[in-house]
Amino acid sequence: MEEYVGELWHKLVTRVADKQHIEAVVTLDEMSKVAAIFFRALGGDPGLNISAAPPTRHGARRSWKERIASSGERIELSWRDGETLRLPEKISLFSERTLNRDLYLWLVALSAVNVNNNLPWIVRNQAATQTTLARFPGLASKYYQLVNALLPMRASPESLPVAEAAQEAAIRRALLQPGCILTLPPSKKAFHPVPLWMHPSPPESKESKVATNDGAPESAQSENKNLTKSRRKHAAERTEMPDGKDGFLVMFRAESLFSWTEYINVNRPQDEEDDMESAALAAEDMDSMTVARDSETSVAKLRFDLDLPPAGEDDTPLGEGISLPEWDYKKQILQPDYCRLQEYVSPQAKPCELPPHLKRTARRLRSQFQALAPTRTWLKGQQDGEEIDLDAWVRKEADLLSGTHGDSRGTYCTQVNQQRDLACLLLADLSLSTDAYASESARVIDVIGDSLFLFSEALSATGDRFAMYGFSSLRRGNVRFNRLKSFDERYDDLARGRIAAIKPGYYTRMGAAIRQATELLKAQKQRQRLLLLLTDGKPNDLDRYEGRYGIEDTRMALHQARQQGLRPFCVTIDNEDNEYLPHLFGAGGYAVIRKPEELPKELPLLYAQMTR
Repeated sequence: MEEYVGELWHKLVTRVADKQHIEAVVTLDEMSKVAAIFFRALGGDPGLNISAAPPTRHGARRSWKERIASSGERIELSWRDGETLRLPEKISLFSERTLNRDLYLWLVALSAVNVNNNLPWIVRNQAATQTTLARFPGLASKYYQLVNALLPMRASPESLPVAEAAQEAAIRRALLQPGCILTLPPSKKAFHPVPLWMHPSPPESKESKVATNDGAPESAQSENKNLTKSRRKHAAERTEMPDGKDGFLVMFRAESLFSWTEYINVNRPQDEEDDMESAALAAEDMDSMTVARDSETSVAKLRFDLDLPPAGEDDTPLGEGISLPEWDYKKQILQPDYCRLQEYVSPQAKPCELPPHLKRTARRLRSQFQALAPTRTWLKGQQDGEEIDLDAWVRKEADLLSGTHGDSRGTYCTQVNQQRDLACLLLADLSLSTDAYASESARVIDVIGDSLFLFSEALSATGDRFAMYGFSSLRRGNVRFNRLKSFDERYDDLARGRIAAIKPGYYTRMGAAIRQATELLKAQKQRQRLLLLLTDGKPNDLDRYEGRYGIEDTRMALHQARQQGLRPFCVTIDNEDNEYLPHLFGAGGYAVIRKPEELPKELPLLYAQMTR
């Protein structure tokens, strides 16, 4: 009974203290596509991802209702770093939905301008506001609508102590007249955050001082279909693993228990099942997460076995490996011989026929694609040939009888072969993420395998020259390039056996794989050369090949492929495609398959549309 009454009291107090307007909420998921396009259209860095900002404590004065309800301590503010533009996960500040949406657009526009980060917070945001309004005068009306709606919601200077009142008055003047305030008056109490401005001191992840062990992944990914995926990324830092020699507590002091974020090395069984939902809720209460590497855990031992399979079970390497460059976007240089790519072929591959469940679809695709196969056609108006062009002969005789001079074309027909001058290389992502389930009965790797089977059947019917490779990576020194079918090999039972033998690999170093595929494809003499990339996620690897670094290297590799006369195109089943694919492939350079199980049927049809 006491718990029930307490829960009712908590809901009542929280509802009374809540200043948000849930009925008018606008979420980042709704605005992500518009925000990305708007940000790049206004001149923002096209390489930045858009992510939800974690809430941070502001330390400002709260109302007595908020103090009773223990609410209003945190706020989601926007900021931008070298890799990510962070926006609030949802905005329900105003009672009108249009104002909440306009606030998203204003924050995006404000983030698109560059100002001196060394300036004081209030001066920096005023300068950004002035620059934004000068560059885009059409935003002025929306900006002042937001200001006029925000000011009545802030604490009145008359109700605040002297120092805080001076701060609030300065912030109000700076909002109404950007550029008029040069310094923020001092106060012992923090000022109340300004949702129309960027974060005064955004949290930054501290660089790791812990050495990374070879073969140990940076993070473990787990899936739970019952949990909703969030755009929010928590602020985090690394620390060294406590050695535990001092025990749990040398001397108990109540003030030693500061917060949840402090780590205690507890001896805990590894097979204990965690309550994922409770862990997620606990994570939401943390200002930052501190992580450490423990080389003694059973998880690390398991990954060691996964990363280093026995030599008898691993694929057979072909050659001594290939050195490839990699693009460092921070230094703006192409690092020569930075990656090592090794071509492999599966020794477990045994010749096999097409899987029975694909035979019916393959027959239909072959009949459709035979219409694209080379055919013999008649060319009219030739000077010589196998038959007379009756139409041309009649026109010529009529011109002679009338005394006029007709055209100089011949009066014969000849037959020629109509060829499709095209070569295609399909590059399939075989990273560890493909081990996830695309449906209740099939994994992503199974869907990719079926897609490769049907793609090959379709292209065999057209007679087009094609090759297929898979790729994965384990840091820059081990980029695996699996040969399924080369340009010089026939599509036969052995090629089908290699497709049937594909398995999830490691990580996704796309740049190196694309560069090797470019070298193979540019050696073909066909006039049209298509580089088709099949993937389920963005570039990543265990070392620094993560985030923007991997995206920019992949973008440079694609740019180099276009310079060689190739046409790159991406087919993906990634739900976060809007965050990076337009930057990599352009607006018309990719296709998204929303239902992964439909990929085998859709892939050949996409190829037909691209090469028609």
